[in-house]
Amino acid sequence: MTPPQGPLPVERMCDLAGVSRASYYRRWAATAPREEETALRDELQQLALAHRFYGYRRLTEAVRRRGWAVNHKRVLRLMRSDNLLCLRRRAFVPATTDSRHSWRVVPNLARGLEVAALDQLWVADITYVRLLEQFAFLAVVLDAFSRRVIGWAIERHLQATLAIAALRMALTSRRPPQGTLIHHSDRGVQYACHDYTAILDAHGIRSSMSRVGSPYDNAKAESFMKTLKQEEVDGRAYRDVAQARRGIGMFIDEVYNRQRLHSALGYLSPTEFEAGRGGSAALGAVATASSSGGCH
Repeated sequence: MTPPQGPLPVERMCDLAGVSRASYYRRWAATAPREEETALRDELQQLALAHRFYGYRRLTEAVRRRGWAVNHKRVLRLMRSDNLLCLRRRAFVPATTDSRHSWRVVPNLARGLEVAALDQLWVADITYVRLLEQFAFLAVVLDAFSRRVIGWAIERHLQATLAIAALRMALTSRRPPQGTLIHHSDRGVQYACHDYTAILDAHGIRSSMSRVGSPYDNAKAESFMKTLKQEEVDGRAYRDVAQARRGIGMFIDEVYNRQRLHSALGYLSPTEFEAGRGGSAALGAVATASSSGGCH
């Protein structure tokens, strides 16, 4: 069944566009199933994050209640492809995190740390971004003191090169002195693998990872992701990863870093705060907010 086309019949629209009805239906058959699957995967992502202990049978019932005609086998296949099954066993693990690996997991060095300067603590995270017919994944690195996004990358895969690209951008823009910086992330394979940790070691950066099942250890990064989803991603219909890269890049560089006011920064933007316009009042606000981890 084709979607509504307005007051004009399909035959008339094809005549106006100079295409045959057969071409129209071939195009519709090629794109509509992919769009339908992307919408279903988005529903499953939302339900899995809202009900972290639900298995595929409960999620099947939940998605049926939202009007989807789908069986448990298809739900199981999509959950496996999106790495959602791990959410059943442990709370607070996002779908973008695969912590089932043999790489070394380092202690949490950021817990209780009072951040008092730039390039003292960087926080990193990964989230998914829905496109029209698929998903992309965004990796970010923030300076925990100023809340500024100093590195980011978006691709259609979850390989370590995604997180590495964001890290290299941060290193290029900041060039922190060796031995002064802690890099904090979750326990995902992208951050624990040798390729990533070797870059940290080469720059004299100490690695830190969140505790199991705690959403608070990386609160600043997760707060940015929430802001990004609410103020940029939600309501958008990115055609492809290139359009998402442009839109999200514009939001990060022009809106979030330069314009968005943060209560934790004395109602300055991260760029203004780093430029020193906040004076002692803003510095005091950050010192107070650093332990709470919020980004408002």
